[in-house]
Amino acid sequence: MGQIKVDQHVGGIQGLCIIQPAVHGDSRGYFMETYNQNDMQEAGLDIAFVQDNQSCSTKGVLRGLHFQKQFPQTKLVRVIRGSVFDVAVDLRSNSETYGKWFGVELTAENKKQFLIPKGFAHGFLVRSEIAEFCYKCDDFYHPGDEGGLAWNDPAIGIDWGVTGIYPGSASGSGYTLPDGTGLMLSEKDQLWLGIQDTFKFN
Repeated sequence: MGQIKVDQHVGGIQGLCIIQPAVHGDSRGYFMETYNQNDMQEAGLDIAFVQDNQSCSTKGVLRGLHFQKQFPQTKLVRVIRGSVFDVAVDLRSNSETYGKWFGVELTAENKKQFLIPKGFAHGFLVRSEIAEFCYKCDDFYHPGDEGGLAWNDPAIGIDWGVTGIYPGSASGSGYTLPDGTGLMLSEKDQLWLGIQDTFKFN
């Protein structure tokens, strides 16, 4: 396993991993393997990915917190341009860390990847002017199977690095980044409920 370094169970949460690919650079630039199935299996991560996704978002966009209920997905996420704060919340009802969250800064420069197994809600906040976000999934997107968790639920207490007063809902109104940039959430993401009222994985 020469091409990746795997930190497992980050934040004390079973299954969450941060993966750092080996970067080979010189005066011309760099090369790295962004995914190698053999290296992943050697690290104990035997996952069959079936779909790759990519999104582009502007500063202040918060996407999440999302999951699929009947067709849960393991995701391997990374940033190829800009910077995001990426978060996973444990929704496995039988987990010792149910309701706990972990966040990591993913940037084009640090080239870290975040592995989020089935049973988690996932989301990210864009901190740079533009961010391009890529992720692999081990199941396909199933319309109508979406679930979500309020990004600002005080029962979870995610520290997104923003300021604002909790309005009693997932509304992003009144929240700002340190430079004053307001948060932008989809209409759907502002309707998700808190952990006490959302879906739990068995």
